[in-house]
Amino acid sequence: MSASPPSQQTRASQLQDLAGDINALAAEGLPPVHLWNPSHCGDIGLAIASDGSWSLENSPIKRDRLVKLFASVLRRDDDGCHYLVTPVEKIIVSVADAPFLAVEMAVTGEGRGQRLALRTNLDDWVEVDCGHPLRFVEQPVDRAFKPYVLVRGRLEARLTRALVYDLIEHAESQLLEGVETLGVWSNRTFFPIGPATELERT
Repeated sequence: MSASPPSQQTRASQLQDLAGDINALAAEGLPPVHLWNPSHCGDIGLAIASDGSWSLENSPIKRDRLVKLFASVLRRDDDGCHYLVTPVEKIIVSVADAPFLAVEMAVTGEGRGQRLALRTNLDDWVEVDCGHPLRFVEQPVDRAFKPYVLVRGRLEARLTRALVYDLIEHAESQLLEGVETLGVWSNRTFFPIGPATELERT
């Protein structure tokens, strides 16, 4: 069997070293990445696709535990880029859309007292509220609305298409600044999606 190219061996070695470092940092929950500002910044070919899957130089990372470990030190900085951050280095991560997907929703209550909780593809639950708001981005081509929820820091999860349909089932109209607006309530906060007349055409 032929050996892997040196560059791939180096990347794999870096990945294992990084995993070991992060594993030690994550021993007591999510590391405080917001407190770390290392100067060293590298690129080992890490990427997150629009479906939430991780890869190293286009090779899928299939170990869920490893992905969750890396996600625990993921951060989005002021420059809009995503990084894996430790006290001594920053590793660039290319993110196609949002780093996480919201794949399941739990709903309790109704009306203004309704509470929405979303599970990400990495099994984190986020309750939609002022600290974890929903935002909706209108797509320029088909004018459909793509929803995101803030998970932590500046990291967001995009709701899957199936979850969007579930979300719409719990939406209602409110009059906002004279415009009938469709949106959803969670924790007594109204998250507007868009004008009801516009949404009827999407």
